[in-house]
Amino acid sequence: MERDAEPLLREALTQSGFVLIVGESTAGKTRLAYEVARSLFPRHAFVRPLTRTALAAAIEVARRRRRAVLWLDDLDDFLGADGVTPYMLAGLLQGRSGRAVVVATMRSEEYRRYDAREESRLTGSDRDAWRVQREVLDRARKIRLARHWSPTEQRRAAAHRADPRIRLALQSCDRFGVAEVVAAGPELLAAWENAWAPGANPRGAAVVATAVDCRRSGLRRPVSRQWLQELHPPYLAERGGPDLQPEPFEEAMQWACKAAYATSGLLVGNYSQGYLAFDYLLNTPGLPPVPDHLWEALLTRVGPADAYDMGLIAHQANQLSRAVAALELAQAGGAAGADFLLAIAVGDRGWPRQAVRNLEEVVRRRRAALGPCHPETLSARHQLAFFRGEAGDAHAAGDAFSELMADTTAALGPTHTDTLAARHQQAYFTGEAGDTRTAVRQLRALLEDRLRLEGPDHPQVLATRRSLIWFSSLHEDLAGTEIRLRRLLMDAQRCLGPDDPHTLAIVSTQAALAARAGRTDEAEVAFARLVIERSRVLGTDHPHVVHTRLQRCQALMAEGRTAQAHELLTQVLQDAERVLEPGHRHIHLARLMLNQARE
Repeated sequence: MERDAEPLLREALTQSGFVLIVGESTAGKTRLAYEVARSLFPRHAFVRPLTRTALAAAIEVARRRRRAVLWLDDLDDFLGADGVTPYMLAGLLQGRSGRAVVVATMRSEEYRRYDAREESRLTGSDRDAWRVQREVLDRARKIRLARHWSPTEQRRAAAHRADPRIRLALQSCDRFGVAEVVAAGPELLAAWENAWAPGANPRGAAVVATAVDCRRSGLRRPVSRQWLQELHPPYLAERGGPDLQPEPFEEAMQWACKAAYATSGLLVGNYSQGYLAFDYLLNTPGLPPVPDHLWEALLTRVGPADAYDMGLIAHQANQLSRAVAALELAQAGGAAGADFLLAIAVGDRGWPRQAVRNLEEVVRRRRAALGPCHPETLSARHQLAFFRGEAGDAHAAGDAFSELMADTTAALGPTHTDTLAARHQQAYFTGEAGDTRTAVRQLRALLEDRLRLEGPDHPQVLATRRSLIWFSSLHEDLAGTEIRLRRLLMDAQRCLGPDDPHTLAIVSTQAALAARAGRTDEAEVAFARLVIERSRVLGTDHPHVVHTRLQRCQALMAEGRTAQAHELLTQVLQDAERVLEPGHRHIHLARLMLNQARE
């Protein structure tokens, strides 16, 4: 059945060497790509790497063939450490128009991770890795494929009503896409949920849960049958273990791999290649976090490249302890870039002085190998300057960012994202060092440039507005400042959502201004609520959560509720000493406040 996007795809494949089809799970991406490629290139060799480690060899095979189609279904599985790079694509496609073609697919949920707005949420090696992968995507001609079929597509499908799958799909068009039902996504999800019932297929459901969480943890390659057998028992035990009357493992695997409507099973793969969870299941609403038992068990089994992927995903999800553990394994195994990302994860976790020591070594190596103004060296210098400021030396950080800003402007241009980021940090640490009026002037100039370049709704525009409001509040009327901050919060909630870290940072500033204005009861309530929200989004051990707990205690003490503040401070200090670097400024503040509360 022809899809509305088929003519566009045909045109793209004949004009571009690299085409990427983007759509939701079970939108029909793979089927459309395969059918069109098969009809357009019947005499081309079909080259499909089964794993990321086989990618380089597959590209070499495609390069040597006179005509070849390189097939990268689920392109995100081939991005990251040891994955596809722009250089690889150029080597395959350059000068071979029509003779070498790359056809790829990607789920919308994965593609959204490379939206331009996402860059502003990343730092350091996260951002560097993101950019390499984004550059790969930028080289592709993108074709969007909707999950829900258009009326025209439904009319074409109606000609095949004799097929019971098509008939059922057309009856469900108001809720599901035709390809979604043909691929049996909703049915498979229901089967997984129902299988937990005693005497049904509870072991099979546990095996599927294991495979789902392996993918959610950042493991992109198939999981062996042996791993599934070893890793699934805790999932079964959590649901009741023997009381569920679980079936034998062999029977569980047969059930999980059994195809619905002869399309796909809950697990996709085979004994020799390993198994992946059907990607439709990854988007199930309400899935709990990946449990510690699986994460820890995977780290004892994976190699350096897999550990890097897991660490990157954990860092982006603010699971900092997991990120550090995975990246230490990746670094020990020699994964490229792991040393840089590990240093940043260590710093973000609350060990900024250790991060500075690690980053000094990274900068030294990159200066020697690449020069002082290479983009990778500039990224490392940016992070080194930032964590110097986080370690308490705002003057040194401000000076370092001034120097970095000049070098970044010369190397990348005045409008480059990294140049703008260096300007922001220069202004921030200038203000933190005490020169708040200069910081305000710098932030006003930066905001004007960012509004022109990025638009009013960009996350970094919102962050610049927040910094400007904070430092301006030290010289202006608080009432007017709070009005501007309320407007900023409304904009952030509209553009980013209430749970975004940028939004929560604005809420924190709002509570701090209330405390400064003398409304300590309002501030205490706001900080108590923010502790809950930040703990949910960032994790209870995140330095931002520790600081928010301290701010709440400051508000309690200002209200005269010293006994309650003393009790809370005792626990905060214990937690801070457990998770933060010895001598961290939050630990110092907690001890100072505890002494004040005792007095």
